[in-house]
Amino acid sequence: MLISDVSALLAAAGDAQLTASTTEWGLTTVIGLLLLSGLVVFGYTTRAGIIARATTKEAIRQPVFLLTLTVAIAILVINTFLPFFSLGDDIKMLKDCGLATILICGLLIAVWTASTSIAEEIEGKTAMTLLSKPINRRQFVIGKYIGIVQSVLFLIVPLSACFLYLVYFKVGYDAVEGSKIAPPFSERMPVVLQAVPGLVLIFFETSVLAAISVAVSTRLPMIVNLVTCFAIFVVGHLTPILVQTDVLDVEFVEFMAQLIATVLPSLELFNISAAVATDSQVPPIYLGISALYGAAYSTMAILLAFILFEDRDLA
Repeated sequence: MLISDVSALLAAAGDAQLTASTTEWGLTTVIGLLLLSGLVVFGYTTRAGIIARATTKEAIRQPVFLLTLTVAIAILVINTFLPFFSLGDDIKMLKDCGLATILICGLLIAVWTASTSIAEEIEGKTAMTLLSKPINRRQFVIGKYIGIVQSVLFLIVPLSACFLYLVYFKVGYDAVEGSKIAPPFSERMPVVLQAVPGLVLIFFETSVLAAISVAVSTRLPMIVNLVTCFAIFVVGHLTPILVQTDVLDVEFVEFMAQLIATVLPSLELFNISAAVATDSQVPPIYLGISALYGAAYSTMAILLAFILFEDRDLA
């Protein structure tokens, strides 16, 4: 009788946890749809939205955008059939490589678009013509940033759809290659859904670096912008290691490490390689915390862009 009661309690606890998880993911989906709706409303009801729509159209029409999209899809397809010799962990390797490919391509488009739509317009005197209309400098910066984020979204969405389908296909492909029966839909989908939080975090990370790129583009040309963002990307992923200076026990080194970790974004927060390696599911609350951190840092970078662009000579 006791064993049956314990089993019933465990089953009830499992059902409650599943219901809570479903509710959290449902709420997360609703918030995401509301944010997308907000972008649409912003684009068609504000002056900055006009700049955002123009920036997005210009970015999508660039040959770099189509080239990046084509190369990324080709890499994802090649990785699906490429043997990783990982002793049964090919799906994990596919997810890890796929997420890295989408991240690099998203960052490339974000930095490239910021450089071409802000730095080159300032140097080509196009920005001065635009600002002679009833649009102030802050609306210009906000519109450019939202347009860059939207262009990145237009890149990530098709790449994510292709990537998730390839993961779904890879589960069945590896099973057939191992002389097993192809798993049903119910067994494939949990493997696919595990990669979805990683795609969301990639968008957050790209948005943060896009804000930094916008701030840099108000003062510096394209090459310097690319180098600066690449350096921030590398150091931003190393901040957890930088702050671990207890072994050296040098006060100056510890101070500099803490300063770098405070000033630069902690991009490792958006990395789920450990979760992919251990088949762990990223909870919605983690996505919420990452979204708040990304929004706070992006806001700080845009405020810095306001300051840098306010007294920039456009003549």
